[in-house]
Amino acid sequence: MKEKTYQKEKMFLSPYAVHSENSRGREREEEPCPMRTDFQRDRDRIIYSKSFLRLKNKTQVFFAPDGDHYMSRLTHTLDVSQIARSLARCLSLNEDLAEAIALGHDLGHTPFGHIGERVLASLNPAGFKHNEQSLRVVDKLEKDGKGLNLTYEVRSGILNHTPAGKPETLEAEVVRYADLIAYINHDIEDAIRAGYLTADALPQDAVAQFGRHTSERINTAITDIWRESEGKPYVRMSAEKDKALSELRAFMFEHVYERANKLIQESAERMLRALYTYFMEKPSELPVLYLETAKSDLPRAVCDYLSSMTDRYAIDLFQRLFVPKEGSV
Repeated sequence: MKEKTYQKEKMFLSPYAVHSENSRGREREEEPCPMRTDFQRDRDRIIYSKSFLRLKNKTQVFFAPDGDHYMSRLTHTLDVSQIARSLARCLSLNEDLAEAIALGHDLGHTPFGHIGERVLASLNPAGFKHNEQSLRVVDKLEKDGKGLNLTYEVRSGILNHTPAGKPETLEAEVVRYADLIAYINHDIEDAIRAGYLTADALPQDAVAQFGRHTSERINTAITDIWRESEGKPYVRMSAEKDKALSELRAFMFEHVYERANKLIQESAERMLRALYTYFMEKPSELPVLYLETAKSDLPRAVCDYLSSMTDRYAIDLFQRLFVPKEGSV
């Protein structure tokens, strides 16, 4: 089966795609799988990791929304994966590589969305970035400290999926675009559902470029990238669509992200700061997984623990540690 995949890639992939048999490999050598390519194995390892499972209870934008159809960090990740696969397929890139990067790109994200990331960045003297933490999760923290031992290409793509990143492969560039397309468009949908804005409030020039509905906007973005990038050694949007997407992103930050975040910012900051202080003062109460790191870099160990938490777990832990129980003295 694996050899058949190699042959298909030679026949159908773009000359600018990464071929699975040409991967730069893993940090620790392993016995090859007779059925799956290395990128397919990476995808499977991420899906079955504990960090991936926890994404279902981590905030995307709206914390504890009153409804079942809002994006969580997990549904956002699946959305990114689907868009990345569509882009990789139409550009004849390695779909397995793009999928693995997409599925792993947010594994290190904090509870309470980007609020949690900002809080940990302010508390840790070395700072905190969720893309760097995602790489740390797959390299160090998963499998009880052994890590997932992913391929170089997947690890690099995870690290460089942010706007400031420098993707080394076109598949990683695809994921960077997919992340942007996914969170802007479905966050618009969630914001309208939550009553933060109406469809008529969106920048009309951007609406004219992309359309009024989520599926239309996503399809337009994918089609534009395909037309601009097919057969080329790069992945990019046309200038008109890129400008319109930036306009939508700026609009969302001004009218949704900052406004929605203010509703949970104070309580989320209070909880995370209290938990951070508690474990800095009592490092012996950290779970065993983080004790070795705590000996040399306690702030990093505490951030490892806090960033791994789901929203629900962080709240429950805060209540156990700081909220007086009924009948206590």
